[in-house]
Amino acid sequence: MKKLMLLSIAIVGFLAGCHTVSGVGRDISSGGQAVSNASDNVRSEM
Repeated sequence: MKKLMLLSIAIVGFLAGCHTVSGVGRDISSGGQAVSNASDNVRSEM
C-alpha cells in the first residue's frame, strides 16, 4: 500500500511538472513571436 501511495504521488508530481514546462514553453514561444513581429514591422518601415 505504501509503495502504491508513493508511486501515485510521483506520477502526480511528474504530470504537474510537465504541465508547468508546457506553459513555460508557450510563454517563450509567444515572446519569440512578439520579437519576430517587431522585427518584421521595422523591416517594412525601412
